[in-house]
Amino acid sequence: MVEDLSFHKVKKVFFLLLFILFFTSNSFSENYNFQKLAKFNGPWGSSFVNNNELIVTEKSGKIKIVNIKTNEVSEIKHNLNFLDHGQGGLLDILFKESFVYISYSENRGDWKSSTSIAKAKFDKMSLNFKNIFQAEPPIDSGYHFGSRLVIKDNYLFASAGERGQGMIAQDPTSHPGSIIRINLDGSIPEDNPKFKGNSNWLPEIYQIGVRNPQGLALSPFDGKIYMSNHGAKGGDWFGEVKKGENYGWKILGWGGKNYTGTKIGPKWKPGFTKAIQYWVPSIATSAITIYKGDEFKEWNSHALITSLKDKSLRKLIFDDKSNVKEEIIFKDKIGRIRDIKVHPINGKIYFLAGDNLWLMEKAF
Repeated sequence: MVEDLSFHKVKKVFFLLLFILFFTSNSFSENYNFQKLAKFNGPWGSSFVNNNELIVTEKSGKIKIVNIKTNEVSEIKHNLNFLDHGQGGLLDILFKESFVYISYSENRGDWKSSTSIAKAKFDKMSLNFKNIFQAEPPIDSGYHFGSRLVIKDNYLFASAGERGQGMIAQDPTSHPGSIIRINLDGSIPEDNPKFKGNSNWLPEIYQIGVRNPQGLALSPFDGKIYMSNHGAKGGDWFGEVKKGENYGWKILGWGGKNYTGTKIGPKWKPGFTKAIQYWVPSIATSAITIYKGDEFKEWNSHALITSLKDKSLRKLIFDDKSNVKEEIIFKDKIGRIRDIKVHPINGKIYFLAGDNLWLMEKAF
C-alpha cells in the first residue's frame, strides 16, 4: 500500500513537471494572436500611408490600398511599364511625405528588364510614375531583382539583385548586385563612393557584392541601414549597409554552395564586408525590420527577420556582434512571409504572407 502511494505521488509529480515544462517552453511562442485582414494576389511590398491605411503591391502588376480598420481594399491605377517575369514584377513600395516610391522590373524590350525605381505624387485614384533610376544593363533574366527601398536623410537607398549573373556583382560599372543610393529626385549625392576614391564605380552605387537582397531597413536606434540577402544553397545573411564596401558575391559563398553542389568560395575573408549573422542551410530571408513599438516593447532595437522557405519570423539581438542571439518567434503559421511592417503608433506587426495581409498582436 505504501509502495502504491509512493508510485502515485511520483506519477503526479512527473506529469506536473511535464505540464510545467510544456507550458513554459510554449508560453513565449503562444502569447500573440494572428488575424487575417485582407486577401491579395501575390502581394510583395507595403507601406503605411497613414495610421489606418497600407499601400500594397502585387507582383503581377496591381497597386492596392487597404484600410486596416475596415479591411476594405481598393485598386489604384498606374502607368508603370513593368514585366511580370519569374521573380520580377512590382516589388517594394514606400510612402514618404505625399510621394510614393516603387521598385519594379521594368520592361526594356525583347524580354530584357531592369530593377528600376519610379516616383509619383500620391493619389488614391491614379499614380503617374516617373523613373528616377534604372539599373544598367538590362538583362534577359527572371531571377534576383532584390529589391527593397529605404529613405534616410533625404537619400533613397535601394537593393538591386545580380539577376542570376554571379560575378556581375563584382563589377562596379554595372548596377546589378549592389546597393544604390540616390537623392529623392534621382540625382546623385556628391559624397557617393564614385566621388570619394572609387572613380570606376557607377555614380549611383553605394556598395557592391550582393546576390538577392530582399530585406532593407533603417534602424530608428542607431541610424544605420541593415539588409538581408539570399545565398545560393545556404549562405543567407543579415548585415549592415556600408559605404564603398563589398560583400563578396560571387567570390564568397557565405557558407553556401552552388545548386549543383559545387563549392562557391569561403564564408568570408579579409577585405570584404562581414555579415552579422549567417544561415546555413538557407532559410530564404525576405523582408526585415528593426523593431520599435509598444506592442512588443521587449523587442525594441532587435532585428526581425522573415523567411520564405521555413515560413518563420526570427528575432536577432545583435548589439554585441561577437555574441548574436537568435530566437524563432514562430514558424509555419501564416505561410511564406514576403513583407513585414510595424504600425507607427501602436507597434502591432503586419505581414504579407501567402496571398494575405496578417495582423500579429499580443494575446494578453
